[in-house]
Amino acid sequence: MIPVMLMGTLVYGIRYTLPEYICTLLVAGGVSTFALSKTSSKTISKLAHPNAPLGYGLCFLNLAFDGFTNATQDSIAVRYPKTSAWDIMLGMNLWGTMYNMIFMFGWSNASGYEAVQFCRQHPEAAWDIFMYCLCGAVGQNFIFLTISRFGSLTNTTITTTRKFVSIVISSLLSGNPLSSKQWSSVAMVFSGLSYQIYLKWMRRQRLQKKRKST
Repeated sequence: MIPVMLMGTLVYGIRYTLPEYICTLLVAGGVSTFALSKTSSKTISKLAHPNAPLGYGLCFLNLAFDGFTNATQDSIAVRYPKTSAWDIMLGMNLWGTMYNMIFMFGWSNASGYEAVQFCRQHPEAAWDIFMYCLCGAVGQNFIFLTISRFGSLTNTTITTTRKFVSIVISSLLSGNPLSSKQWSSVAMVFSGLSYQIYLKWMRRQRLQKKRKST
């Protein structure tokens, strides 16, 4: 969420309101605090490994490119209002397919040939991959529809919340009790979401009053 707002502001000059920043900080801060408080000592010791800078660097690049992609999608929707969700979906998947084809089959020792050979030897795996891709394609429709209608920040909020709720439910079902710090993180996340819902409700109320007055 934070990378989306940063890239949108720095690259495309998108302006967000103060309440939007507050909601983002509450949700992102709650998720981060929950994740850090859940980290075991073994995991923390691995973070001190000499390769940690590489890991942090890759994580930073991932967040930067993700934020840039989402901000670009918002910019396209503003500059080209007739662009539909499926236009963006087609462009993303078309370029992604081209890059992956080059990476997987661009030279003789590329990994794509091994993957094809594996699927020939194990047809059941090929079927599982096909079903996985089909489910991903169906899911992308909802993602790009959300982006085109409500913006990338809303989509990022939904995906972040979904992952966070999955972690919380998984922890409870597996019998791992949450600490007071983790429950505070949960409260932060849902406070941010509740505040965001309240702001949207207030906007709708104002729009309805304006329509009635006109």
